[in-house]
Amino acid sequence: MARETLVLLPGMMCDGRLFVPQLEALAATHDVVVGELVGSDSIDGLANQVLADVQAETFNLAGLSMGGIVAMAMAALAPSRVKRLALLDTNHRADAQERRGIRDLQIDNIRAGHLRAVIIDEMKPNYLAVEHRDNQALLDLLVDMAMDLGAEVFISQSLALRDRPDQSAALADYDGPALVLCGEEDTLCPVDRHHEMTAILPDADLVIVPHAGHITTLENPDAVNTAMADWLARPGRAPAAVN
Repeated sequence: MARETLVLLPGMMCDGRLFVPQLEALAATHDVVVGELVGSDSIDGLANQVLADVQAETFNLAGLSMGGIVAMAMAALAPSRVKRLALLDTNHRADAQERRGIRDLQIDNIRAGHLRAVIIDEMKPNYLAVEHRDNQALLDLLVDMAMDLGAEVFISQSLALRDRPDQSAALADYDGPALVLCGEEDTLCPVDRHHEMTAILPDADLVIVPHAGHITTLENPDAVNTAMADWLARPGRAPAAVN
């Protein structure tokens, strides 16, 4: 039996290191690919780029935060290719007006050469559960990923997120097996937003992860791995549903 492909899409200013526990847990059963969200300043542009990069005709798709937003766009653009969809710590709505203003200010600061300061300031209040906020190794990893990607990626990703559309219609149209997962203490993409997405999706399971904020894949990897394994074990989309 051919192995299925699993595509993982990281959050803003993150790379494959965000998914190391999932790569280790799921590589034995799936061909795991980590997509890169670089090279475009629009969500649809990034979605089309990942669709072009993935060699498998059909695949399972999971994205965290910005990765989840791009995953929703991919499911809308090529529903027949997405066998199962997992949305982790993400947001289906358009950017809030107050958030747009914050992004514009951050872009100005990045252009002035203050990438590290912006990353640290953005991360401090938003990313981790209270019990993990003194985890220096995890904090350092988040900063290292962002600094490795650099200022131009921050700007292009910020523009893509700032100008993104509401994706409620994309969720309503996706009828494959879906997982909606959120850290119990995620203040950036809160739990109520994930209840909304679960209600919109025709076939979704909701998992709230304890002892985790926005970075569930690293804060409570065992719980995320279990939820993803259960999701991947569900029957995929039937052929009649992808015509």
